[in-house]
Amino acid sequence: MLNFAYPRSRFEPTVLVDLNARAERERLSTSALKGFFKLAATWKVRDEDARQLLGGLSNSAWYDWKKKPERTLEVDCITRISYLLGIYKALHILYGDQLADEWINLPNSNQIFEGRTPLAYMLGGGLLAMQTVRQLLDARRGGL
Repeated sequence: MLNFAYPRSRFEPTVLVDLNARAERERLSTSALKGFFKLAATWKVRDEDARQLLGGLSNSAWYDWKKKPERTLEVDCITRISYLLGIYKALHILYGDQLADEWINLPNSNQIFEGRTPLAYMLGGGLLAMQTVRQLLDARRGGL
């Protein structure tokens, strides 16, 4: 009788970051904000829309954050930025740089967007819409 065994995997699960731990948020916040500001500039997102993507930040807080990004963000804000950076990365894997950077502002015929731009969809749907766009793009690139 033969014994069959699965080959040993080299897969190692990633250690999850506990965003409820203040130390982790402190470690990630400044670089997350700097990345978000670069992403917003690359996508040509208006300040008003960028503030909304972060969860409805006030005008004065927005300019304060831009001037001094060294701060500790709340879980919601870091999660939003994480989804947006994941969307950015997936777009650059799927498309050339020019289309990847324009995609967010182009009308989209996918039934999820109903002819709206992905940006308009995310502005209207908030965090859950960002998660949906991220999942859509990850699925397209074979990441799910």
